[in-house]
Amino acid sequence: MSKLTPETVLDAIRRLAQAGQPEVSSTDVIHATHGSSASVRRHLDALCASGQLTRSGQARATRYRLAEVAAPVRTTTPEESSAGPSPAWSPAAVELGHKLDLPLAARDPVTYRREFVEDYVPNKSWLMPKDLAEALYRDGRLREQQPAGTYARKVLEQLLIDLSWSSSRLEGNRYTLLATEDLFRRGTAGSDTDAVMLLNHKAAIEFLVDAVPLQGLSTALIRNLHAVLMQDLLADTDALGVIREKLVNISDTVYVPTQAPAVLAEMLETILAKARLIKNPVEAAFFLWVNLAYLQPFEDGNKRTSRLAANIPLMLYNCSPLSFLDVSPHDYAQAMLGVYEFQDVSRAVDLFAWTYRRSIKKYVVVMESMGAPNPLRLRYREHLTEAIGLVVRDRKSAQAAVAELGLTEDHAPGFQAMLLDELKKLEVFNCARYRLTLTATQAWIDANRPH
Repeated sequence: MSKLTPETVLDAIRRLAQAGQPEVSSTDVIHATHGSSASVRRHLDALCASGQLTRSGQARATRYRLAEVAAPVRTTTPEESSAGPSPAWSPAAVELGHKLDLPLAARDPVTYRREFVEDYVPNKSWLMPKDLAEALYRDGRLREQQPAGTYARKVLEQLLIDLSWSSSRLEGNRYTLLATEDLFRRGTAGSDTDAVMLLNHKAAIEFLVDAVPLQGLSTALIRNLHAVLMQDLLADTDALGVIREKLVNISDTVYVPTQAPAVLAEMLETILAKARLIKNPVEAAFFLWVNLAYLQPFEDGNKRTSRLAANIPLMLYNCSPLSFLDVSPHDYAQAMLGVYEFQDVSRAVDLFAWTYRRSIKKYVVVMESMGAPNPLRLRYREHLTEAIGLVVRDRKSAQAAVAELGLTEDHAPGFQAMLLDELKKLEVFNCARYRLTLTATQAWIDANRPH
């Protein structure tokens, strides 16, 4: 192996930046260079001292960035805000951006307007232009008839990483994509709140993939979604999934959410009731995303709840998931502020359509990469789920599970071999497809995978 040099480290960081990771941790560099921890950190310190890298954060949250691509400190227009790709804003969105660029002192304070929801008539009113919603539905839906949630299950492993990382990044999470993948392989967070946020997202997505086909869009589902997302992140555990009774203030806006718990509960029910009636799942997804964030029904975590909730109609109608790929925090904030302060969805529409098209393209490729489905798996899909449940939850042997289901080699050639192979590959990050909980799966793994 060639000797590790500062130039080698710098080249590795350049490659990571070109791959879409402008900020990297020392662990990322160690993986990229195969160097020792001590050598990599020594070279990182030297590169920072020479001005070729910039460093931010502390301890495990320390990140390194090429000095030549360090974010300049200046005021940007909405159109300049994203370091990466950004939507082509419509004239209405540009005009809204100009309004939002005014200082807070020049904008009038506003509060929640319930008529934004109450005046909406499902399938007659459209928050998103009707032709756009219909085009996105045509492009994003799974062509063949399949049970609800099939699309999301097929791309689950990629979806867990994409949506968890993108949504957490919009909340200021400092993990890179590579670090997120590594975290999901480890499955433990320690005392790192960024890791907890990511793992909560992963658990929440797995919960939705499992629960949505059975429960549909319900109040209990949304409240449980919030509870999973915010577990160990709220100081008051009694606030998990509970309509808030505390005041909520949002920074950098003149919008003041309603503070009446009765109104919050009533409007949450109204939002969900109307969303259930919307026939176009893309419009329903947009309606949920915008309105849950606007209402702010929970003490914290409302925006991340709205992002994951937007996927519920898409799951029910077997459409491509929405991962908010490549959305910049600035673009996202402006889209939300337009709704909060003006009930103007123009920037939100442009952003949603742009990022959903990117999601559609991404998951089409993921599906194509899987090749033709295994006929044996398709034939025994539900039986395989039952058998794995018997082994993992009930601790039966694979042979006993096969016998109980009447799928011995005489009756179902190849089934037991397929079951044993799936048990070898079963992990906490892919257990949702078999309707297993993380706890049950981890307990089975900790017991040395008895089968």
